[in-house]
Amino acid sequence: MSDTRTETAREAAGEMASVSYLAICWARILAELKSFFRQRESVVFTIAFPLILLVLFGSIFGSQDEIVPGTPFVNYFVAGMLGASLMTSSFQNLAITIAMERDAGLLKRLRGTPMPKSAFFVGKVGVVMVVSLCSLAPMLAFGVLFFDLELPVDAKHWAVFAMIYVLGVTACTMCGIAFSSIPKNGQSAPALVSPIAIVLQFISGVFFVYSDVPSWLQRVGAIFPLKWMCQGLRYAFLPDEAKTREVTGDWELDRIALVLGIWIVVGLVWCLRSFRWRNRADG
Repeated sequence: MSDTRTETAREAAGEMASVSYLAICWARILAELKSFFRQRESVVFTIAFPLILLVLFGSIFGSQDEIVPGTPFVNYFVAGMLGASLMTSSFQNLAITIAMERDAGLLKRLRGTPMPKSAFFVGKVGVVMVVSLCSLAPMLAFGVLFFDLELPVDAKHWAVFAMIYVLGVTACTMCGIAFSSIPKNGQSAPALVSPIAIVLQFISGVFFVYSDVPSWLQRVGAIFPLKWMCQGLRYAFLPDEAKTREVTGDWELDRIALVLGIWIVVGLVWCLRSFRWRNRADG
């Protein structure tokens, strides 16, 4: 029996080796996407809920004063909600779903297959990229159609938007995968992750003008990626005069790229040191 199992494992490993790594990663991405879109709760929470918040709070904030002449606060809010949406589809989504998959034993079973372990993470990155785009597209459309949001005016502003998307989503993805090892089990993950995400939105310039937040909360918010993502998105979507409402009176694009780059490195190291394929009960 033992020899038969060994031979079967060798055959499976040989078949896996004959398949290209890119094909394995692509298959893993498709599997992750099918799993995500079959879970209606995840789709609603990750894609629809930020859009609902945008419409709800955008309508409420529409009557507030302009942050600078010609720029109503609602435009400031829409830019912040775009950043919050990116964090939801990456950090919040992964920190919760991976913890649940670990608790259900899915990660342990995947680890026992001939699939390269890195393909699992490629699949997670792939689903984040697709889901984040699915979340951004309707929010941009609603922002333009109903809240007079102006799209980036030139190639530089579009380039900054792309930079924030790539660096921000990558940093939040790394942190989400790493943070998934902190909850004791899958059931406790939403209760632990969601409050952190909500607090970060309040102190990072999503619901309020960041420079109006108490200074000690500004210092806390400036530690994390979301504040810098929102600031970069404000550069992309707001007129240059709006930088006077930033704490330093400048967009600080170089600093934004530096902080997000640091968080990518921190998140990667954190992943390598803390990621677990088994839950704590399994040892």
